[in-house]
Amino acid sequence: MKTRITELFGIKYPILLSGMSWISVPKMVTAVSNAGGLGILATGPLTPKQTREAVREIRKSTDKPFGANASLLLPAGADNAKVLLEEQVPVINFALGKGDWIVKRAHAYGGKVIATVVNSRHAKRAQDYGSDAVIATGHEAAAHGDSITSFLLIPSLADELKVPVIAAGGVGDGRGLAAALSLGAEGIAMGTRFMTTKESPLHDNFKKLSLEKEVYDTIFSTRFDGIPCRVLKTDTAEKMVKRGFNLPAAIANSREIAEQMGLPYFKLFVGVLASGVKNARQLAFLANAFRAIRVATEDGNMAEGVLPVGQVTGLIKDEPSIAELIERMVAEARQVNSRLGAALE
Repeated sequence: MKTRITELFGIKYPILLSGMSWISVPKMVTAVSNAGGLGILATGPLTPKQTREAVREIRKSTDKPFGANASLLLPAGADNAKVLLEEQVPVINFALGKGDWIVKRAHAYGGKVIATVVNSRHAKRAQDYGSDAVIATGHEAAAHGDSITSFLLIPSLADELKVPVIAAGGVGDGRGLAAALSLGAEGIAMGTRFMTTKESPLHDNFKKLSLEKEVYDTIFSTRFDGIPCRVLKTDTAEKMVKRGFNLPAAIANSREIAEQMGLPYFKLFVGVLASGVKNARQLAFLANAFRAIRVATEDGNMAEGVLPVGQVTGLIKDEPSIAELIERMVAEARQVNSRLGAALE
C-alpha cells in the first residue's frame, strides 16, 4: 500500500499503533513496526528515565521506523517529550498541549511530528506551526474524542488541511481501513483492536471482556477523567462516572503518581496548585483515572479498574498476533476495494 503516510514515515502499511498507557510498551511497538506499521510508544505513565530506557529497548529490537507520544498535560509530559527529542525518535506524537517547540526541535534532526486533534481549530493550529500530520480522533474512539464521528471528521479535515490526516476511532478491520482511506484519510491509528492481540500486555480479564462486549457497551463522559472520555461499560465504570469528582481519592492517588514519576510529593502538589484551580481540578480527575486504568490493564482488577476502549470493541471476535492482524486487514481492504470497483462500474 502507498499513501502519503507510508511515504512520510517510510513504512509498508498506513497503520499506526495508538500510544496507550500501559499497553503501547516496547514489545507492542516493535511488533507493529516489524509487521509494517508504525508502533508508537506510550510515555504517559513513564518517568523521563524510563522513557529513555524504553526508546533504547525498541531500537535494540527493530531497525524499522517507530514513534513515541507525549501527553503534554501530564506532569512529566514535557520532560518526556524532551527525552524523545534528545533520543531523536523518528516520529513524535503529541497531544493535550501546544507542541510547536517539539516540531521545531524534531525537524532539526529530520524527525516527523504528529499532532492528535479532535476538531478543525486544533488541526489547523497544528498545521500552522509545522506538524507533519494529524491524528483525527472521532467520537467513536477510546479515551479522548469529541462530539463529531469519524465519518464526518475525517472528510472535513481532509478538505481543510494540506498535511495528511490519520483516522482514529471506529477502525478495527480491513473494512474500516478501506473506509478511512475513501473518506480522505492517508492512514489509520488503532488502539482498541491492537489491545486484544497476542502481544498486548492487557490483562486477560479485560481481553476476555472486550471480546464479549458489543458496540453499544461503552460510556462517553467527562466525569471519568475530566475530559470527554470513552471507556468500557462495566459496573465499576458506571459507578465511577456516576460519582464524578472524588477529591479524597485524588489526593491518595496523586501520591502514587508522584512515586511512579519519581517526584517529591510536595513538589508535585505545589506545582499542581500553582497551575490554577481549573488545571488543578483536571489533574486531580486524571489522578483517579490513571489508577483505575493501571489496575485494569496490569492487574485485571474488575472491582476497581476501568479500561478506555472505542465502540469498535464490539467488532472484535478473536486474539490474533499483530502481524496476522495487519496482514488480514490489508487483504480485507484490498477485497473491499475490488468489490467497490466492480460495483461502481
